[in-house]
Amino acid sequence: MSAPDRPQHADRPDRGDRPDRGDRGDRPDRDRGDRGGYGGDRGGYGGDRDGPRGEPSVKSRLRAKARKKARKQRKKGFVRRKVCRFCADSSLTMDYRDAKTLRLFVSETGKMIPRRISGNCARHQRPLAVAIKRARHLALLPTSANYL
Repeated sequence: MSAPDRPQHADRPDRGDRPDRGDRGDRPDRDRGDRGGYGGDRGGYGGDRDGPRGEPSVKSRLRAKARKKARKQRKKGFVRRKVCRFCADSSLTMDYRDAKTLRLFVSETGKMIPRRISGNCARHQRPLAVAIKRARHLALLPTSANYL
């Protein structure tokens, strides 16, 4: 679209006094930073990383640190296994009218406590959830933290 006898972009007013950058082929090969580009410390593509036994990347160092921390936590000692209260104590009944028992399985914000935290078995967690919902519907238990 431009005339062939004029150099491209010569008459552009937005260029100011900046020199022409050429075809950018004279730029040195450099790291593209933390995001994007062809490699860097996040891997990517292009082969900037040293071989399989070279210096580990930041991400792999963080993973190794997390694995080490997890191993340490496992070694800390015996953690008592959670036992379902309803299996352990057969006299404990699950009834939507028994708000005192149901409050043990509701957090202070009014949410149901999941079984991985409460220790309930799946067989008892299901009817417990139904009982909590029924008690909420009858306003025996709070639906949110505003009503505690």
